[in-house]
Amino acid sequence: MDEKEQQAYILGAILTLANRLQVLGDKLDDRMTMKQWLLIAIILKSGSPAPTLSDVAEMIGSSRQNVKKMALILEKQGFVTLTKDSSDARMVRLQLTEKCMVYFAGRSAREDQFMEALFHSFDAGLTGGLYSGLTRLADNISRMETDAADEEKE
Repeated sequence: MDEKEQQAYILGAILTLANRLQVLGDKLDDRMTMKQWLLIAIILKSGSPAPTLSDVAEMIGSSRQNVKKMALILEKQGFVTLTKDSSDARMVRLQLTEKCMVYFAGRSAREDQFMEALFHSFDAGLTGGLYSGLTRLADNISRMETDAADEEKE
């Protein structure tokens, strides 16, 4: 397989694996989808001030509308709160609730098992190489998005 064929395989594999991971992850917890988990993880990692709907949408690579739909479902479950920013009422900030923190602490063992099974037989070198490759792909995608946005402005 030459380099172009490998690149095509990698693209197809990423798309296929993303779907398969979502199905597996959705089976992990009947109250939380993988996309909802990702939204919560991004809010958690964002720190202070709490991220806005637009911030989270950009980080996930989704529309603000889709993030808001997910956030409203999570708000009804008591996992997040949506509040208007104190200095700009047009901005809606997302914050995790205490219930959310307790809930995730209770499922941490299942998450650890999931991650161990997912990366079974990976050593530090393979993990580091995959991390580097994915980071570079993410950087390239960001550059392509910026270029496309710049072309739209012209």
